[in-house]
Amino acid sequence: MSASSHSGQPGQLGFTFEAPKAVPRRIWTVGELVGDVREFVEREYADLWVEGEISNLRSAPSGHVYFTLKDGESQLPAVLFRRQATLLRFRPEDGLHVLVRGKVSVYEQRGQMQLIAEFMEPVGAGSLQIAFEQLKARLQLEGLFDSECKKPLPAFPHCVGIITSPTGAVIRDFLNVGSRRHEALNVLLYPALVQGTSAAIEVAAGIEYFNRTRTVDVIVIARGGGSLEDLAPFNSELVARASFVSGNPNSTTPEIPSDSTSLHSSTI
Repeated sequence: MSASSHSGQPGQLGFTFEAPKAVPRRIWTVGELVGDVREFVEREYADLWVEGEISNLRSAPSGHVYFTLKDGESQLPAVLFRRQATLLRFRPEDGLHVLVRGKVSVYEQRGQMQLIAEFMEPVGAGSLQIAFEQLKARLQLEGLFDSECKKPLPAFPHCVGIITSPTGAVIRDFLNVGSRRHEALNVLLYPALVQGTSAAIEVAAGIEYFNRTRTVDVIVIARGGGSLEDLAPFNSELVARASFVSGNPNSTTPEIPSDSTSLHSSTI
């Protein structure tokens, strides 16, 4: 017994076998294939968290930050665009262990998969603490905290300029204590926010104002106590530099811990 021939004619058992049909080829261009892969990847990995170590970090003139996120097994190119980079509370650097939120895409010109980061935070220590330590170390290298640069406080100032909230308890306490201990003391208030995104700008503006008008012997930057988040404006580089170049001696209130702000380090 035998099967049919390749011609499609019946064999001895009456079976007929058709010749296999050729599957038509789909020929992709490189651009089509990479584009199709990009669409799939962006659809499947549109929002995810990735943990790894930063390496090969590079900041472009455009403000974008390029780096590689790696672990012991693999590495993934990543980019943090300028708008997202300006919102970071710390400065990314090589060797830092971070948690990144973003989406996966493919850079079509190179056919390279990459992570487009939307948010980044350090693993372990908080971002504000790391930002504070990074800024403090950088300003210290520039000499902003050198003791010989700090101006001595006058023993009996005639006029004190205070930068603080005009409605908080701090200004009331300051005036009460000042009137009891130094009846002849004049106090000028520069109203400013002491918390929030605009606080650092207003505090720095107050320091500049008192230096420009030359109406006070000493400047006091005051607020109540608070968490590291509350004290963030006083960790601003803007405020620290304004204090450093001030012609008047500056001081902070006891409620601002001496080891927790770059402002205190650059004043008395």
